[in-house]
Amino acid sequence: MSNIPTELRYVSSHEWVRLEDDGTAYVGISEHAQEAMGDLVYVELPEVGVVFAAGDESGVVESVKAASDIYAPVAGEVVAINERLEDEPELVNSDCYGDGWLYQIKVNDADEVDGLLSASDYAAEIEAE
Repeated sequence: MSNIPTELRYVSSHEWVRLEDDGTAYVGISEHAQEAMGDLVYVELPEVGVVFAAGDESGVVESVKAASDIYAPVAGEVVAINERLEDEPELVNSDCYGDGWLYQIKVNDADEVDGLLSASDYAAEIEAE
């Protein structure tokens, strides 16, 4: 069973969200997703300043096996990207909930984060796959 931190929120497309006190949120992909992808070789991130609606395509991760789209879990404006991933995409494999975060978004509505899947709901969903 994959590691699923309880302090994060999740979406069915395997992205996670960690809401910060300042109204921004870190976004990444779950351990389950990166394990399924295998060793990542490339990460395409959005540009700072881009505004997404929840569910919009926001990037791509590529592994030796396949490429997979990343989707914005909540609506908001991208305020930072993890530039380390340009040279070290494997950070997503080694520390997907820490140094392997993808981008930071200024959330339009913090309540939207509360409406995402809890760790236990996400765990049940990936078990059903």
